[in-house]
Amino acid sequence: MPAPTRTRTPLSTADARRDTVITSAIQVFATSGYLGTPIAAVAEHARISPAYVFKLFPGKETLFVAALDRCFELIEESLARGAEESAGQTPSEILSAMGGAYAELIEDRALLLLQVHAQSAGEIPEIGDSLRRGLARVTRFALDRSGATDGEVQRFMAFGQLCHLIVTAGLESIPEDWARILTDGIRHPQTR
Repeated sequence: MPAPTRTRTPLSTADARRDTVITSAIQVFATSGYLGTPIAAVAEHARISPAYVFKLFPGKETLFVAALDRCFELIEESLARGAEESAGQTPSEILSAMGGAYAELIEDRALLLLQVHAQSAGEIPEIGDSLRRGLARVTRFALDRSGATDGEVQRFMAFGQLCHLIVTAGLESIPEDWARILTDGIRHPQTR
């Protein structure tokens, strides 16, 4: 018996606009951060009225959390794709492939910068909770999918954070020894 096919339900207008607003929120919050971004800026980017954005998201925290949740959803999808495309099936090979897929995902720096801004706004309870949920999601996925040890997954996550630091601080262009030590062997997107 063939597997049932899953048909995709068309999005309602509100759902489609919600997706549009979340996509815009990722871009705008990545540029100006949580504190520096008014809802009106996200609405303008989405070409929707601020009132409609507030109808979909009752506050800026809710909108930022929705953007951050989407960010971690995209990260997990990217890691899954990397694992599927891994040439080998040892834990280290799978983690390496996941790392490569993540580096490709964040070539568009918006997802990377959104995570950085979330860390800086982590004292806001809703944002801190969302950040921890996302990190838990990615950590558990890497652990379960790769079959790696806790220590290997810890290093995988640590290298991801180091990748963020390299990109946001522009370390790949610094020719000094200390910068080379931090960047050596780390895959990260090149600045555009």
